[in-house]
Amino acid sequence: MSLCLIAGAATVALLASEITLAWDHSVEHVRWEEDWRAGSAGLELVEARVRGSGAGMDPPPEAQFRDGWWRWRPALRPLPEVVLRRSGATADWRICRAGECEPIGRFVPRDADPVILKPCDAAP
Repeated sequence: MSLCLIAGAATVALLASEITLAWDHSVEHVRWEEDWRAGSAGLELVEARVRGSGAGMDPPPEAQFRDGWWRWRPALRPLPEVVLRRSGATADWRICRAGECEPIGRFVPRDADPVILKPCDAAP
């Protein structure tokens, strides 16, 4: 099972079963990252991490500070999809695979909104 991005009628297979979704907080300009995996029950959030806190983005009490990041595993059941909104007012979401990050605009049209991340049948 792979992960796909869906934007309107376009579907783009990421050819990976695990990705990191990264973005910068719109007010604090602090990097956030989430590791997502395609599983049989849907999208599994493996780990979340943030470089700092402030403006409604404090890490939860169970977070541990390690290697410059607050890290935790959210207690979230697998999801069928994650909807990513793109306002144009902030930097684009980034998809990271094998240590390489690219803005979502490299995969789907730059003005596509929303973009949906979900498991698909493409082979990684």
